[in-house]
Amino acid sequence: MAAYVLKPGREKSLLHRHPWVFSGAIARADGDITPGATVDIRADDGRLLARAAASPASQIRARVWSFDPADTIDAAFVARRLAASFARRETLADSLGAARLVHGESDGLPGIIVDRYADVLVAQILSAGAERWRDALFDALVQTTGCGNVYERSDAEVRALEGLPQRTGIVRGNVPSGLAIEEHGLRYTVDVAGGQKTGFYLDQRDNRRLIKSIAGGADVLDCFCYSGGFSLNALAGGARTVVAVDSSADAMAAARNNAQVNGLDDGRVSWIEADVFKYLRLLRDQARQFDLIVLDPPKLAPTVQHVERAARAYKDINLLALKLLRPGGTLATFSCSGAIGVELFQKIVAGAAVDARIDARIIGRLGPAPDHPVLLSFPEGDYLKGLLLRMGM
Repeated sequence: MAAYVLKPGREKSLLHRHPWVFSGAIARADGDITPGATVDIRADDGRLLARAAASPASQIRARVWSFDPADTIDAAFVARRLAASFARRETLADSLGAARLVHGESDGLPGIIVDRYADVLVAQILSAGAERWRDALFDALVQTTGCGNVYERSDAEVRALEGLPQRTGIVRGNVPSGLAIEEHGLRYTVDVAGGQKTGFYLDQRDNRRLIKSIAGGADVLDCFCYSGGFSLNALAGGARTVVAVDSSADAMAAARNNAQVNGLDDGRVSWIEADVFKYLRLLRDQARQFDLIVLDPPKLAPTVQHVERAARAYKDINLLALKLLRPGGTLATFSCSGAIGVELFQKIVAGAAVDARIDARIIGRLGPAPDHPVLLSFPEGDYLKGLLLRMGM
């Protein structure tokens, strides 16, 4: 089998079962290596460390399928991994109208994301290795779940880094245009074709419920509101007022529609289509104040090369938000950038509090719902992190 042979001493991360091999760790390629092909990963002394999918166009040159040398990477292997991933979520998925069924490397399926919305599966294929097994993946999805409707959303920017074109569309069965789900007693319309990610932010499920539980009587500011998840939960939780802000006209239309469907468009909410960074400054200049603010920006650091710029942006919006809080107010602030670690994110927010001359205390650390597990040996999978802060002494 073709192989990537590592430089001396560069096998340590693989021995710790980290599933990525970067280009800088590779001494040479033995044999003919094509995108998506299965290759052996060997130490400089010839030891077989793993079997992986090659991606010659990417800085992540290989993504590990298995650390077991006895494994053969074929359609049956993909089907077994899918079945195991579904089994880990069986109880959870049965109790929810929507759930993540496959979470990439954390489920041993690098570059593969699968979300279920009612009777529709939405799949993202994000790596060259996953692309190689695309047809087998879709067949196994239908066979294992019994769900015959599959939509592909392989349009994430990371595909370009893998040398792959974007692709979207129905690949199995039929997908309705007005797909609806229910979460915590609220109904949402999910746009699997044109919405963000696979159509909805399933990872924030538990955090939306948290906001519902603490929003009673509060004036709430929901920044980057998308289709209104946090705003609707704040309204359902008894918020006095909600200001919901997003720059996308489509997102605002979806949010308004979701509010109407749930009977929550009752005059307590203002839907603002605006650039959040600019609008926060406008609110500051107007001396507006809120009891509860949610900051849930999109991914600001898609790669480590973007970390410095993203850190400035995170500090900017957190500084502005802190200044808009009343004494005793609460800030729920998030980062979904995998390149921004938990410690760095806390340091950024702490710097914003210092500049705002505000005492803030962490009263909660927030993360994704349990159907988005994080493999211990793959900290990059811990992309969603959040802090719940309380202002004042």
